[in-house]
Amino acid sequence: MTGDDGSSLFCPLEFRYGREAMRALFSRGARLRRALRVEAALALAEAEVGVVPREDAEAIARVADPEHVALARVDEIERETRHDVMALTRALAEAAGPAGRWVHYGATSQDITDTALALELKECVAILETDLVALAGTLVGLARQHRETPTVSRTHGQQGVPISFGYKIAVAAAEVARHRRRLRELAPRLLVGKMAGAVGTGASFGENAAAVEEGVMRRLELAADEAPSQLVGRDRLAELTNFLALVAGTAERLATEVRNLQRTEIAEVAEPFDEARQVGSSTMAQKRNPIQSENVTSLARLVRAFALPPLENMVQWHERDLANSANERIVLPHALLLADDLLTKLDAIFGGLQVDAAQMARALGTAGGSAMTEGLLLALTTRGLARADAHELLRSLTRHASEGPSLASRAKADATVRRWLSPEEIDRILDPTGYVKAAAAKTDGILAAVERELAA
Repeated sequence: MTGDDGSSLFCPLEFRYGREAMRALFSRGARLRRALRVEAALALAEAEVGVVPREDAEAIARVADPEHVALARVDEIERETRHDVMALTRALAEAAGPAGRWVHYGATSQDITDTALALELKECVAILETDLVALAGTLVGLARQHRETPTVSRTHGQQGVPISFGYKIAVAAAEVARHRRRLRELAPRLLVGKMAGAVGTGASFGENAAAVEEGVMRRLELAADEAPSQLVGRDRLAELTNFLALVAGTAERLATEVRNLQRTEIAEVAEPFDEARQVGSSTMAQKRNPIQSENVTSLARLVRAFALPPLENMVQWHERDLANSANERIVLPHALLLADDLLTKLDAIFGGLQVDAAQMARALGTAGGSAMTEGLLLALTTRGLARADAHELLRSLTRHASEGPSLASRAKADATVRRWLSPEEIDRILDPTGYVKAAAAKTDGILAAVERELAA
């Protein structure tokens, strides 16, 4: 029980991180409800093939909800039995009266827990897909808005050639769209249950094994693991958490880009900041820290760390052991909750991103406009100067570029350059707005492809 002051709250996910929509999926009440759904589906499927009397199956199904099977009663029984599924089935049997003798008939605990987990993951997958579509859509809108906004690229932390800011964002949108595709591809492998008895052979259901399992999964709108042991194959969960690690990698990459571009010395973008109320520092009143991007970075590192235990859980002793169980109860809710959290935060960051196009233009002019050397290199080579000679010439012209005349002035004053290019041609070549037209055109193609995929 949590006091009014929240004194019994232990995990920061309870009060600091995560959205309520995702958090609600992992509540004990929600998990009880899903497990009872599986037990009801089992009874009805067995009635369908004549194993359980129809009226008894219907009686079980009528009471298979938390209104009739109280969590407090399940907990009470578990304290005695020290077995969570046995506690569930006894509480359900009590609620079902005489029909309770058929509860859990032929099933093993993992049939219930793994199938209920699949129901849980199905709801999580739906939320994550919505998150990815929303983020990709936000990035598409931002990229289109800045498809022709010139900005300097940076490789190795140094200025490269001009690109458009829209192109940078379009690249991110395509990456997010690929994650949505990955999620759709892995979902059929992930969203499977089992109703196959103690070690997965279905022997406890006899000749009705296949029909019972099909009936359960049809009612729950799940597929069945085609080759289970006592549990559903843990490679499926490892694939999920490694997918989340990929998403977290993208999230940190995008958050890091915002953090770097928001540096005081660069100041080309800034994440949303409530000027009227938000405080950047308790000491330095001028601060506008990129705290949301830093928060995404921090959470992304944790989500990636959660990918390891499920890989280790793939190793089971023979048909199963219990070494996976405890950490899965922690890893899966945390990884999913935080993945949803950081995706929605990223959407808010890019949805309200402040883009300073004028500052981007100023950055292109630093170092005497040397970021435009590639254009001159190509033009001189096209006109007849050997590429190696053109490269060496421009390398010479850009030495100490930040200390002297602009690249345009140096090029116009150089006899070799004047031999091949007129002053007017030099000005045109060194105009970044013309140079980024290729980036704008490619941005359009990327965004069209992303939008087609999102609409599918």
